[in-house]
Amino acid sequence: MKRLTQYAQGGGCACKIPAGELEQVLAGLGLEPPADPAGELLVGLETGDDAAAVRIDGDRAVISTADFFTPVVDDPYDWGRIAAANALSDVYAMGGTPLVALNLLCWPAEALPYELAREVLRGGAEVAREARCHVAGGHSIIDVEPKYGMAVTGLADPARLLRNSSGRPGLPLSLTKPLGLGVLNNRHKATGEVFPEAVRTMVTLNDAASRAALAAGAECATDVTGFGLLGHLFKLARASGVTAVVEAPAVPLLESAREAVKAGYVPGGSRRNLAWVAGHTEATGVGEEEMLLLADAQTSGGLLVAGEIPGAPVIGELIAPGPVPLVVRG
Repeated sequence: MKRLTQYAQGGGCACKIPAGELEQVLAGLGLEPPADPAGELLVGLETGDDAAAVRIDGDRAVISTADFFTPVVDDPYDWGRIAAANALSDVYAMGGTPLVALNLLCWPAEALPYELAREVLRGGAEVAREARCHVAGGHSIIDVEPKYGMAVTGLADPARLLRNSSGRPGLPLSLTKPLGLGVLNNRHKATGEVFPEAVRTMVTLNDAASRAALAAGAECATDVTGFGLLGHLFKLARASGVTAVVEAPAVPLLESAREAVKAGYVPGGSRRNLAWVAGHTEATGVGEEEMLLLADAQTSGGLLVAGEIPGAPVIGELIAPGPVPLVVRG
């Protein structure tokens, strides 16, 4: 039997459809709202936020999201933990609390034993338990590639939602996890080397970061996943009508991330992210390797918060809109 990551072309959130192409697909949908909706849609497709939010009464909004991907590590239990933490993150990025999750499992039954699938599900259940979130069933199919994730429902206060469209000039930008997960996962897939710090980072829930952001009065946040720091920040700046400035030396990186980039272990998703934002970015004193790390496709990355929160480095700020929505300084 091959290593688990060898059963998939890509890995983790680097498998995402490129952001620019996805936006073209969604732009042609022309979705009309229902005539008599059961709740008020607060956050939908318009700004490309992390999850949908629907107000069901005065002080409660339902948060709904789904996320799944191919193996990012060879250990099935760790893959399950990572995928669950990543799916739950969308609820935390909106300022919500997860209530219930449904497993999403695709499995190549002729190639991989079901014992491995059980380990994947066990890992997901363990992280959901840590999040105090029920796991109540789900859906599974036979597929040529293994894939796993969750559909998650949560609750939030509609008056305290964290949105990617609520940024204002003068706010600092804080990042709660280091970058480099994409290049390290790609190196793991290619070589079999294990990076325990990367695994610890990916399985860490964003619940504490979300609570800290709300306690600090933050109104604007997003999580940093497959579109990389620059991709998600571009979406935030565009939705908020501001320019975002990133001080590259202040951005935290995982150990060995620079080495992995220098050795060429850059996922295709990271290169696509950089190509997508390049025409919207002014970069000064920053080389290609640094830009690739800033655009690196993260799996279960941290929260990017417009505001200062304890324990998270400030990596830049939001300013009045300028000629481009992104400015990167070396």
